[in-house]
Amino acid sequence: MKALILNVDLAAEVPIYQQIRDQIVEAIAHGALTEGSTLPPIRALAADFGINFHTVNKAYDLLRQEGLISLSRKTGAVVTASAADQLLPSDWTARARTLLAEAVARGVPADQVLQTCQALLESFGQPQQEERR
Repeated sequence: MKALILNVDLAAEVPIYQQIRDQIVEAIAHGALTEGSTLPPIRALAADFGINFHTVNKAYDLLRQEGLISLSRKTGAVVTASAADQLLPSDWTARARTLLAEAVARGVPADQVLQTCQALLESFGQPQQEERR
């Protein structure tokens, strides 16, 4: 397994726990973290960033609730295989709907939104699908 490298911007508008959560999700999507990969201990990660351990704990708890990791005292935080099974389509759709609404509200053209989505999927190793006829 490659070392997990997280970058946290303490001055960003995005909460620190959300930055940590999002970067771990991206690492899973990119394959840098796979089933069975262990995450750094909560207290160690908090100490590395000089932040309160409750902040890291909140990020890990969100990932646990989403089914992306399991948490236990014995093994710590471990990436789980059941991630895709536990993500409810309605939850994902609601989040995607909000992001798309933001793009529309800001006047981003539909073709640019689709191109961006396609490029992001490909960056995660998702092949482009053939057009249906």
